[in-house]
Amino acid sequence: MRAPDFWTRPGLISRLLAPLAALWSLAGAWRMASASPYRPGVPVICVGNLVAGGAGKTPVVESLIRRLHAQGVEAHVLSRGYGGREKGPCRVDPARHESAQVGDEPLLLARSAPTWVARDRAAGAKAAVAAGARMVVMDDGFQNGSLVKTLSLLVVDGGYGFGNGRVMPAGPCREPVARALARADAVVLVGEDRVGITDRLAASGLPILRARIVAGPDGAALAGKRVVAFAGIGRPAKVFALLRELGADVVKAVAFPDHHPYRIDEFEDLAEAAEERDAVLVTTAKDAVRLPALLRHRFSVLDTILVWEDEAALTSVLAKAGLSGV
Repeated sequence: MRAPDFWTRPGLISRLLAPLAALWSLAGAWRMASASPYRPGVPVICVGNLVAGGAGKTPVVESLIRRLHAQGVEAHVLSRGYGGREKGPCRVDPARHESAQVGDEPLLLARSAPTWVARDRAAGAKAAVAAGARMVVMDDGFQNGSLVKTLSLLVVDGGYGFGNGRVMPAGPCREPVARALARADAVVLVGEDRVGITDRLAASGLPILRARIVAGPDGAALAGKRVVAFAGIGRPAKVFALLRELGADVVKAVAFPDHHPYRIDEFEDLAEAAEERDAVLVTTAKDAVRLPALLRHRFSVLDTILVWEDEAALTSVLAKAGLSGV
């Protein structure tokens, strides 16, 4: 989906939708209150967000998985598999599955760790533990009460914050901000705070873990090159800005809705635009898994990684949750 403009600021439309937002909020509170959370017998780290799309939770999951594996912890990823048909529990196999089956984010995460998709998160956790998981990292699921969570991290994009602060459909929030902050153990603020949200986060008393998303080592090869970029993620503008920071000359930037399933004719239009401009066609790793493998020699992938500004602060948060040594 593509977020409507009125989600970024207060206005008449958001006020008119306030009654529906109240119903959404009540329904969410009821679901959480009525859940009987399953305790899987291993620690569960939940990496979630409050707004619809684009906060940066998947890069956070990738970073935590790398950290856990470096410490010798057998950690598995658990995802709902948004955008895929598979209900699960199903272990994602990048050699066998496509994004239409399991979702683009699980397919991407499966490159780094055993990854499971399951609409029933408790059943997914059971399957992961049975397969040898000694820790489960949830990609999303902050608003899902079916699992007991050892640590809940709320990811916030510094360039967007909470939008207008209203609950859907009046705004981008999945639940009231105060309710979410009260349930979180720490906030991960990704990128520079451009919307003045730091004071509100600090007032919650939660630890604030600052991080930023940077290009991978191969990104330097794009410096000085003409680029036609396309992205179907939560905040496509962040990708285009990152390319410019690398020194690429972005001659055309095309944004698609998050999780957009690309058609062949759309890709051919993009490839033609790049050829006409004597430019390199570039997209994200998340977009790449939604394109047929036969096309992948025709575009470049901008890999990104998440960098923590204060590793000691992250270690402290993990230790407080009983995850010492991680």
